[in-house]
Amino acid sequence: MSYKTCFRFYEELNDFLTGSLRKKYIPFGFEVSPSVKDAIESLGVPHTEVDLILANGNSVDFFYRLKDGDRISVYPEFETLDITPLIKLRLKPLRITRFVLDVHLGKLARNLRMLGFDCLYQNDIEDSQIVDLATNEKRVVLTRDLGILKHKIITRGYFLRSQDLWEQTKEVIDRLHLSNQLKPFTRCIDCNGQLKPVNKSLIVDQL
Repeated sequence: MSYKTCFRFYEELNDFLTGSLRKKYIPFGFEVSPSVKDAIESLGVPHTEVDLILANGNSVDFFYRLKDGDRISVYPEFETLDITPLIKLRLKPLRITRFVLDVHLGKLARNLRMLGFDCLYQNDIEDSQIVDLATNEKRVVLTRDLGILKHKIITRGYFLRSQDLWEQTKEVIDRLHLSNQLKPFTRCIDCNGQLKPVNKSLIVDQL
């Protein structure tokens, strides 16, 4: 027996959908009831970008099993509306300023370090290492690879829409609401360490 439900994605979550599916209800059929998380990702949206799911108007978590006739509304992080009374999908919000970046985002890592953010980056880092760092050190994954964000154990991540360095930098600051956390020139752009004042006499031989 087959069942049907429908999904509606809001705001920037539509970036992951084809033009014909954006900003409208999307029919979704199934025979064995999947979790809402698996259904969302099968439609192309990584779970790390989702902050609220409503099933027939009721807030549910990622483990909710779809039922015939469900109407599912999926929302990104809210910027101005307080939804704390509702069940959210994470214990803490996405606004965490510790990052781990994939191999394609070295220049972005330097920019974010220049602005004071803790960013781990290696040009030969493996996806499995990124996943481990994200989960063990509670870091937000920044990536251009949707596959990384679909790992079940990653709860915080962001897919960069732009391929331009300066647009990417602005995108991270704006989308994750970090403008009030900027601390420019407090971190080394090469090693990610925090800068400290040093008496010139101690390093004059190195100048």
